[in-house]
Amino acid sequence: MKTIIIFVFVARVIRSPPKIGMGLKRGLSGVNRIRGGGGSRSAALVTLIFLCVFAPPVFFVGRGVYIDSSNDYANASVKQSLDWRERLAMQSLRSLFSKEVLDVITASTAHLGPFSLDSSLKKNNFSPSWRELEVDTQENQTASSSIVNAKRDTTSKGGSHQKVETPEMLYRRQLREKRRERRANELVQQHNDDTILKLENAAIERSKSVDSAVLGKYSIWRRENENDNSDSNIRLMRDQVIMARVYSGLAKLKNKTDLLQELQARIKDSQRVLGESTTDADLPRSAHDKLRDMGQVLAKAKMQLYDCKLVTGKLRAMLQTADEQVRSLKKQSTFLAQLAAKTIPNAIHCLKFPRSENLENPNLYHYALFSDNVLAASVVVNSAIMNAKDPSKHVFHLVTDKLNFGAMNMWFLLNPPGKATIHVENVDEFKWLNSSYCPVLRQLESAAMKEFYFKADHPTSGSSNLKYRNPKYLSMLNHLRFYLPEVYPKLNKILFLDDDIIVQKDLTPLWEVNLNGKVNGAVETCGESFHRFDKYLNFSNPHIARNFNPNACGWAYGMNMFDLKEWKKRHITGIYHKWQNMNENRTLWKLGTLPPGLITFYELTHPLNKAWHVLGLGYNPSIAKKDIENAAVVHYNGNMKPWLELAMSKYRPYWTKYIQFDHPYLRRCNLHE
Repeated sequence: MKTIIIFVFVARVIRSPPKIGMGLKRGLSGVNRIRGGGGSRSAALVTLIFLCVFAPPVFFVGRGVYIDSSNDYANASVKQSLDWRERLAMQSLRSLFSKEVLDVITASTAHLGPFSLDSSLKKNNFSPSWRELEVDTQENQTASSSIVNAKRDTTSKGGSHQKVETPEMLYRRQLREKRRERRANELVQQHNDDTILKLENAAIERSKSVDSAVLGKYSIWRRENENDNSDSNIRLMRDQVIMARVYSGLAKLKNKTDLLQELQARIKDSQRVLGESTTDADLPRSAHDKLRDMGQVLAKAKMQLYDCKLVTGKLRAMLQTADEQVRSLKKQSTFLAQLAAKTIPNAIHCLKFPRSENLENPNLYHYALFSDNVLAASVVVNSAIMNAKDPSKHVFHLVTDKLNFGAMNMWFLLNPPGKATIHVENVDEFKWLNSSYCPVLRQLESAAMKEFYFKADHPTSGSSNLKYRNPKYLSMLNHLRFYLPEVYPKLNKILFLDDDIIVQKDLTPLWEVNLNGKVNGAVETCGESFHRFDKYLNFSNPHIARNFNPNACGWAYGMNMFDLKEWKKRHITGIYHKWQNMNENRTLWKLGTLPPGLITFYELTHPLNKAWHVLGLGYNPSIAKKDIENAAVVHYNGNMKPWLELAMSKYRPYWTKYIQFDHPYLRRCNLHE
């Protein structure tokens, strides 16, 4: 109140300055006249100066006392507001429920302590969290009132207003911001956890529809993938190579030459490290460095090249390419299965021997055997000599290629077949056998023929045609049978033998068989419908239809008696050349030697007794044992050759009994029964 009185007094003094000035003027003008009134005027002047000097400090002290009282009043108002809200809430609760219901709720929540209904009905019995909330509310209210008061206390200097923020207000604002940030982080973390949980559940549901029981079908939920460390480096490195190939295509597309070269270099490094490894234990020590380097390059490529649409398209293209490769490999596997049936195992190629001298006597029983299989040829010779009545009268003419020429010579030199004569020749030394004279040799050297033999995805690569596309037909050893008079010009008769037969009886009576002017003596095979001419020749061609009978009986190569005198007289080689030239485009027959043999010796073949030659031990499991034992020659024609592991076990002993398995060379080459 004192402050207010002072303000009123000062205001009155300020509002009436003319009166004070007039008084001063009158006093000064009448100082000489009236000296008795000078004391009262001096006291008034001192009082005015005192008020001008001390009034401002007193004003600001009084203002501070007023602000403190205002703060106390604001706190009391907030507290009264909270008490009023609490009382209003409890009155609403009592109006909603009856006394009995409130008693039951109070009894059931009595063990909750500060959270019980009874505690809530009591004043100032809140939990710490509620107290903190109340304090925050009071602080907010206090801060609000302080801001209002600060606005009231701003000075009007230059017409501008400045907001005053105390350290306590700054500290409370920082606390509020921290609480908001903590709450936002909790909400984000809860959202991420829910998202991850939903993704895991979706992946598990998709995995249930994957049929991982199919052999070879990949599934990330297979048992072998339950262990995180199960060859993880191998799988990771292979996945990296796949993605590197994807990014290489994108880098090439976007002309990123430096990145492309870097990716290609890393692919080569990874492939070199992988090699033939199938487990992590097989990887070299540098594998981890290669994984790290590849990961860095892939991260770099992802930053520069990643495009979801392009990556998906590239992966789809790679998948389609892999599918095409699988189909091509299936065709090649069919082709190679046929090739494997006609090849010679490495154990047989192990037999390398030098050349032996040439022995020939035209007056003896001569055999022609053309083969590049040393072991098979030795079985034929051994079986014929062991069953011959007088081995000294038998002469075997063997022709092989230059690769096996030394081995064939040395084998029979070190293992002479009793008193029989062995003559080994090299087909490459037959200078007269060239492409200018031999049409089949000219055809075999053409690019079109080689493509037909070796291109697995050829349109005619069906299983029915594969046997006619066997690469063995590229060897002149297979076609040399049509040039017997040129090879042995001094002989009159010769018995031709394949290398997949064995001899079980003396064959000398064959030289006594009268061929009745025919050139070829052979066992016919037309007891079954698929061994007639229409199964080997193209009767839609007019040349074939005019000259041959489609129901004519076929015969077998493998054991054939040829009359070389009659051969020369009828110009059989010229007939063969004529038809071979006409079939340059393979329009008359497919490949092989039996179709041209049927044509060349058509109506010039004398049928022999079937007991001389039993066929089918290389493909027919139902041949009677009696027929095999009574046959003079048994033939393993077909894919199941007796020297292969896929041979039929019940027929193999007929062949293996002519092999000396205790021979040191055979033991070294891992040949056993």
